[in-house]
Amino acid sequence: MSKMVSSILTVGIVVALWLIPTPDGLSLQAWHLFAIFMGTVTGFILQPIAAGSVALIAMVLAALTGTLKFSQVLGAFSGGTVWLIVSAFILARAFIITGLGKRIAYLVMRSFGNSSLKLVYSLAISDIIIGPAIPSNSARAGGLVFPIVASLCEAFESHPGETARRIGAFLVTSVFHIDLVVSAMFMTAMVGNPVAVAMAKKILDVDITWMDWFVAASVPGIVALVAIPYVLFKVYPPEIKKTPEARDMADNVLKEMGPMSRAEKIMLVVFVMLIGLWATAQYTKLDGTLIAFMGLCILLATNVLTWNHVIKETRAWDTLVWVGSVIALSDYLNKLGFISWFAKILENQMVGVAMLTAVVLSFVIYLYSHYFFASMSAHVTAMYGALITLGVAAGAPPFISAFVVALASNICGCLTHFGTGPAPVYFGAGYVDQKKWWQLGFLVSVMHIVIWLGVGGVWWKVLGYW
Repeated sequence: MSKMVSSILTVGIVVALWLIPTPDGLSLQAWHLFAIFMGTVTGFILQPIAAGSVALIAMVLAALTGTLKFSQVLGAFSGGTVWLIVSAFILARAFIITGLGKRIAYLVMRSFGNSSLKLVYSLAISDIIIGPAIPSNSARAGGLVFPIVASLCEAFESHPGETARRIGAFLVTSVFHIDLVVSAMFMTAMVGNPVAVAMAKKILDVDITWMDWFVAASVPGIVALVAIPYVLFKVYPPEIKKTPEARDMADNVLKEMGPMSRAEKIMLVVFVMLIGLWATAQYTKLDGTLIAFMGLCILLATNVLTWNHVIKETRAWDTLVWVGSVIALSDYLNKLGFISWFAKILENQMVGVAMLTAVVLSFVIYLYSHYFFASMSAHVTAMYGALITLGVAAGAPPFISAFVVALASNICGCLTHFGTGPAPVYFGAGYVDQKKWWQLGFLVSVMHIVIWLGVGGVWWKVLGYW
């Protein structure tokens, strides 16, 4: 789709909704804000211009039309959510700069990577270790893990084309799907997760702490990390089953890296400190964003990071703009009564629907609607707020309603080769054709439904969430 067509459709959505008579039960202000919000979401999906530019235009339009005061538009930028995301991006940069993320991956590989399946599991362990500190699955899977995957493929002489199935195709598909599971396991492992948490608080008044998220996701997440590579190993097996060379390769890389540098040691201490403080925040009462800032201050004071690193982390500042605008718009959609109005419509549709059915429907609808999205963050923006009301309308606990859809907002990227940032990287490596990628993606999506709603549902019952 051309930029011109995308622009026309984006503007057209705003104009069309703006001119439609206000539905009964809504104020004109709420309806106009909804028009701007939908135009923003459309712009995020179609991308006629950069997401940050779309967000900035939306904020200015809301203020110029009198839909919101300019101070209200800027309100979200004083909140903790956007700054947690910014700080996490900068922490991710520190992981890459110091080489600590790379060292962890190769250490794990050297210990466990003597077969193709164990090799994938070793990369999964590496992803779990670094996942809580890197909120971008693109940076984590694409920036840290993919170069290692590419090196392994090269070492085993597995290239796109005739030798793809030696090991490359299996590694690429397995590691890609593993990263989405890791994104779902930690609140700080994907940029959309803190946004979902903020929206859940505003819409359902439910608090989801870092530790709440991890505990609830831990058991189904571990099951998914074990089951998905194993099933892919059976249905899409590599020709090479044993990989003793991987250990030698990891050993050689680690020898080249030498002993841990001062920067790596400081990064490791900061990382452990952050995980500990995030995990105990419910007892210490320390704000999650404040904890992240503490880590950044230590890295800056010790010169592990410089201020130039901070200001050059463009993705962090881009995210600050568009996430801040989304939070502001969604917040006032709620305050102006749009969310409660829409929730009432859903509630009326859910009359007679069992609680469990409603929760399952919210998960499944969110999951498969991702066929139409090229960004998990844009998907959160567009649908999360509405779908979390489905379960509540049918009597489900607010935490479950919010958390189930939040999980879906991570694993939904499994479906296509464009649905999340790492997908074009891994698919673009050329080891798997589009048909097979979509087939495997659908298979994995079914596994996600069974694991997260089946195993997860039992686990959440044990935890007392039901």
